[in-house]
Amino acid sequence: MPNPLPERTQRLVVIGLIVALSGFGIYFSLGGFGVDEEGVAGPPRETAPSQGEIETPSDPGGLATVPPSPIPTTGTEDMDVLGWFPFTEEEFQAAGATAKAFAEAYGTIDYSESPEAYYSAMETLATDEYAEVLSDQNRAGAFWAEMSEAEAVAEGRAEVESVRTFGSDSITFVVTAQSITETGDSEFDEDLGEFAITVTQDGGSWAVFDFQPADAGQFGEE
Repeated sequence: MPNPLPERTQRLVVIGLIVALSGFGIYFSLGGFGVDEEGVAGPPRETAPSQGEIETPSDPGGLATVPPSPIPTTGTEDMDVLGWFPFTEEEFQAAGATAKAFAEAYGTIDYSESPEAYYSAMETLATDEYAEVLSDQNRAGAFWAEMSEAEAVAEGRAEVESVRTFGSDSITFVVTAQSITETGDSEFDEDLGEFAITVTQDGGSWAVFDFQPADAGQFGEE
């Protein structure tokens, strides 16, 4: 059968095939197409991270890769106890003074004056919300009714005993209160008992938010 192509053309075709095969061989040898050692194409190979790109371990229990930074510690005798509280010593004192003054006003009564005069002494130390309910019969109103009926003139006295609980802007004190009472027949000390008095920060001062017998109110869960 006669050749369909001239001999010269056939030689050029063969040379072209040889060049093409050589090119593919070089391409494969340089990792072309991501072919692995078994001849199966796979994902691009990952390069190792540089020294500045080392990842921290995702396991929270893993060891750190940086030197530790120990926190400074304080000896027991040098601990700043007041620094653990959200209030300064001056703020505790001011809050306690407000609670003490409120208990003293509660125990101070002159039956010859109006009940409004009695309540006003406490209202000036209370929050607006609590001032509105002071005269209720289950609050200071009950004590006024009892003492005015006895025609009593009484001087209140009080002492802060302890801090029961505190929050970010409130403190509850346990306060012992007395009402040194004089009636038409006798003069005697009336021990009013212990009260839980909660004061809150109201602007730059403190105001009474709650006032109850110590065994009934403000144990910290309210």
